[in-house]
Amino acid sequence: MSAGVAAGEKPPHAVCLPFPAQGHITPMMKLAKVLHSRGFHVTFVSTEYNHRRLVRSRGAAAVAGLPGFRFATIPDGLPASDADATQDPASLSYSTMTACLPHFRRLLADHASRSAAPDVDAVPPVTCVVADNLMGFSLDAAAELGVPCALFWTASACGYMGYRNFRPLIDMGIIPFKEEEQLTNGFMDMAVDWAPGMSKHMRLRDFPTFLRTTDRDDILMTFQLRQVERAEEADAVILNTFDELEQPALDAMRAITPAVYTIGPLAFLTEQIAPGGPLDAVSSSLWMEDGACLGWLDGRKPRSVVYVNFGSVTVMSGQELEEFAWGLAGSGHDFLWIIRPDVVRSDAAAAAAAAATAGAAALPLEFTEETRGRGLLASWCDQEAVLRHPAVGVFLTHSGWNSTLESLCSGVPMLCWPFFAEQQTNCRYKCVEWGVAMEVGDNVRRDAVEGRIREAMGGGGKGAEMRRRAAEWKEAAARSRGPSLANLERLIADVLLSGKRRAS
Repeated sequence: MSAGVAAGEKPPHAVCLPFPAQGHITPMMKLAKVLHSRGFHVTFVSTEYNHRRLVRSRGAAAVAGLPGFRFATIPDGLPASDADATQDPASLSYSTMTACLPHFRRLLADHASRSAAPDVDAVPPVTCVVADNLMGFSLDAAAELGVPCALFWTASACGYMGYRNFRPLIDMGIIPFKEEEQLTNGFMDMAVDWAPGMSKHMRLRDFPTFLRTTDRDDILMTFQLRQVERAEEADAVILNTFDELEQPALDAMRAITPAVYTIGPLAFLTEQIAPGGPLDAVSSSLWMEDGACLGWLDGRKPRSVVYVNFGSVTVMSGQELEEFAWGLAGSGHDFLWIIRPDVVRSDAAAAAAAAATAGAAALPLEFTEETRGRGLLASWCDQEAVLRHPAVGVFLTHSGWNSTLESLCSGVPMLCWPFFAEQQTNCRYKCVEWGVAMEVGDNVRRDAVEGRIREAMGGGGKGAEMRRRAAEWKEAAARSRGPSLANLERLIADVLLSGKRRAS
């Protein structure tokens, strides 16, 4: 067995616990599959809410499991709901932090008792926990069990350092803000060229958005700061990135945290280690994917399509949706636009009704008529396959880390409309440090959207430079395959198979 298990021995058992949001579940599933291919028995833990969504989108077979790969659930601490939408980030963060530890502790105890069973219900003893960095309570549960705990930071290294710099920003009295007017009076343009591990071109507006509060006890600000600081207690911190892309941020991380293992891009690592096979049937997508997208792209010329997807959390007003729509229409280019049913912002009381009327149905009929034949609207897709398709010329994105890394690996330049969290940080790095993107601007206007698309898709100027840089980063990502694989093997040998927690 490739994980270093002798014949006849029980395999090591990794319990994988993602933060319960799509952008965190997807990379954790990739890592879980990689560990399974390396000989680990894997228990993949979902919240009950997301487990139900997964069954609705993929069918019961998606969670049936396979030999050595099983699913388990814990409550998320929120009121029961059968909605099919992303949960409120602040409520979810608070509930996981305050309510999940007892449930996760019981799950580990249950697996410990089952490991002693003499019959077919027996499972290997839990030998390690691999948890999302935002599920810091897993450190406590693993310590009680006496097994190593590796935290998986699923966002960018520059995003991590953005959160770590909240502490000095607080100590300097810069955040929380003294008054809400600081959000709009130019205060956000303050240069922050001193922040450890960060670009010298950072402005206050480029730091993760959870600092944009006047409340010192704001849930999202305090939650994120607490979780990134808890990484120092972990046996390892895993990142879905590669050193050539984020070296300064990674150097700063390694100065303050224990062993840091860069194993990205995970898409490449998964292709190397776990290509094809039965695990292909195991999916983490909480939305049903539209299989028509790739067939539609097949009929388009190379680099002729604008791909638009704002991810799994972004919401916008109906007016912003229209501005993007008419910007796309005015650009004259073909487009594939992923519009979730819950993408249009609504208040809590109207959320259920909005889910039925939002998304593509909220677009003006005139837009549909004007773009007939050159646009495809879908509710979800296999994004990695779409970005690899030669027809895609530019990606209009919210700048989440999965989307950013997938676009870099495919050599596709980007237009950015960041929504929240560290997406603003990713956007700044893409535009200024890596040279592969341009911003659309916070205040969405159709003429600006149209102009950016035309510039990015054009044959010269900024568009050509972005394509050149994107091609260079694609090559750099491909070069990282060897180092990332070596880092994975070190992670397994030095941490996940070590059998014990490091001394705190």
